[in-house]
Amino acid sequence: MSNQKKRNFQIEAFKHRVVMDPKYADKTWKILEHAIHEIYNHNASGLSFEELYRNAYNMVLHKFGERLYSGLVTTMTAHLKDIANSVEAAQGESFLEELNRKWNDHNRALRMIRDILMYMDRTYIPSTHKTPVHELGLNLWRENVIYSSQIRTRLLTILLEFVQRERTGEVIDRGLTRNIIKMLLDLGPSVYAQEFEAHFLRVSAEFYRVESQKFIECCDCGEYLKKAEKRLNEEIDRVNHYLDSRTEKKITNVVEKEMIEDHMLRLINMENSGLVNMLCDDKYEDLGRMYNLFHRVTEGLSKIREVMTSHIRESGKVLITDPERLKDPVEFVNRLLDEKDKYDKIINLAFNNDKSFQNALNSSFEYFINLNQRSPEYISLFVDDKLRKGLKGVSEDDVEVTLDKVMMLFRYLQEKDVFEKYYKQHLAKRLLSGKTVSDDAERSLLVKLKTECGYQFTSKLEGMFMDMKTSEDTMQGFYSSHPELGDGPTLTVQVLTTGSWPAQPSAPCNLPAEVSALCEKFRSYYLGTHTGRRLSWQTNMGSADVKATFGKGQKHELNVSTYQMCVLMLFNDADRLCYREIEQATGIPASDLKRCLQSLALVKGRNVLRKEPMSKDVAEDDSFFVNDKFSSKLYKVKIGTVVAQKESEPEKLETRQRVEEDRKPQIEAAVVRIMKSRKFLDHNNLVAEVTKQLQSRFLANPTEVKKRIESLIEREFLERDESDRRFYRYLA
Repeated sequence: MSNQKKRNFQIEAFKHRVVMDPKYADKTWKILEHAIHEIYNHNASGLSFEELYRNAYNMVLHKFGERLYSGLVTTMTAHLKDIANSVEAAQGESFLEELNRKWNDHNRALRMIRDILMYMDRTYIPSTHKTPVHELGLNLWRENVIYSSQIRTRLLTILLEFVQRERTGEVIDRGLTRNIIKMLLDLGPSVYAQEFEAHFLRVSAEFYRVESQKFIECCDCGEYLKKAEKRLNEEIDRVNHYLDSRTEKKITNVVEKEMIEDHMLRLINMENSGLVNMLCDDKYEDLGRMYNLFHRVTEGLSKIREVMTSHIRESGKVLITDPERLKDPVEFVNRLLDEKDKYDKIINLAFNNDKSFQNALNSSFEYFINLNQRSPEYISLFVDDKLRKGLKGVSEDDVEVTLDKVMMLFRYLQEKDVFEKYYKQHLAKRLLSGKTVSDDAERSLLVKLKTECGYQFTSKLEGMFMDMKTSEDTMQGFYSSHPELGDGPTLTVQVLTTGSWPAQPSAPCNLPAEVSALCEKFRSYYLGTHTGRRLSWQTNMGSADVKATFGKGQKHELNVSTYQMCVLMLFNDADRLCYREIEQATGIPASDLKRCLQSLALVKGRNVLRKEPMSKDVAEDDSFFVNDKFSSKLYKVKIGTVVAQKESEPEKLETRQRVEEDRKPQIEAAVVRIMKSRKFLDHNNLVAEVTKQLQSRFLANPTEVKKRIESLIEREFLERDESDRRFYRYLA
């Protein structure tokens, strides 16, 4: 076996060439052509798709692909021409129904034909770069049916007519319309765009141009916006139901331009119904609609913002300068808070809490609040009113909310140091009279101010609270060391650190002998326990509780100021005193004494004294005596004093001068800080940096900054540059 010679096998070609029937291609094509006819004629149920596929397969295999492909084009074209004729013959509304029916038939036929010719689709068509069967079927439909001169114009006219009818309130067959639009899309995006979309947008623009003009002439702003919104929603709904989704942006742009953008200014400024009227009447729904519609167009929101800003500034200017409204500081601030609440609510409910609108509101408030130099004073007076009396029937949380609102107004103030000046005065009176609503509320506001402006702003205010606490401890020590004082008058002293409390003009009065003796004992005790200190009595800031017995033996405890106590004690030894005798005996300054006597003799229900002659004002020749008929349901009767109130013009000027004086060292400190770090700087940049550094406390006046720079040059902290006098150099 191993030695046996191996045989070589060889496969050779057939000796005889296979001869193909010369009529094979014609016969096979006839079979396939007949099948295509049957498919289009709805007689496909009797066909053997397996046999048809094999025939088409063999034609391609035997190099008759071109014959098969060209035969398909010819046959399909003939059928589509018949279909076109059938569609053209349809009348009225049946035109679209016939077109839709034939389109569905064509698609069904196309799927079957593609299955039969699958092998040609996979091999012959890619190698010859011809159009695939399905795409070929769509192209032929487009060329022979859609682009038929009788169908093309009629189709567009009917589709546009359907849209127009729907816009006027008629009901159309949306399902049929959707099918026809989908047919155009299936034929290619360019077919849909050219045959329908471009014409649809053009006709729509004209429709809305005419309609918007008609609406703007007969509707008010709110009604117009409702109609515009309705039209916009209708177009979006139309796209969702039967148009291409990419058309939505295009058609909404048309509606926005024709109905909103082209009429923006006219709508905003419409008389009796435009933006200003909506703002005044709190028309949240209309404002929200305007915001949402104008948001869609270029510059829409900025136009609303401009008009809103202008309106707030103008109305704020009226509010802040109206002499009637300036009479009551508390009412003045309440109106500001109401105005702020009003626009906050509008921005929140109607303008989607838009930050740009909130910023515009803030800048508007900052603008007009600072038009009135008394705004810092009035805001402090408002705080004083709330923290002195409290808010009747409300919780601490509500007090907190009110304080938060006040802090919003405080942020708008450019002269925060002026507010601080007044706030310190008002806080001092509240603390010393014990008439603050609660320590928690006071400290809460202090924390807010500290958070807003830093420790430096509140350090002296905190010192005031510290003094009050220390004074309590001091009084305990005083009475512990003087147990014999338990039976007589009781003295409570608050020792105030000079630097922390507002400077008060010292106006001592002649205290009653028993009180004066007690004061001297306290002075000895205090100076004995502290070295290097001086005490001066601020009787104008004190209060007293006085027990009084009137004509018929009725007894009351009167809560009065120290000045009022001094006046009342005089009537222990006299039945009747004239103004001059009271003035001489007490030594109280004339302006304070007149206010004191007014509150004792002229306030209904609190008039423990009587005056002759009776009049509203106290004159120097008036005389006073105890009102024996005084009665009150309460045992403890508080005799009011003139509490924190608007300053008179001279007092206002004096406060302003004190503020200006306090600013000088702050400006100088800022200049030195900046120059120390920069060493060399020009005048304009130095002024700008100083202004920026101080803006949390006040708006520095450039002229004053220049004066302070000159003063620093004189004192050799700075020098001018020799080559360019606009520059300053820091002298170390």
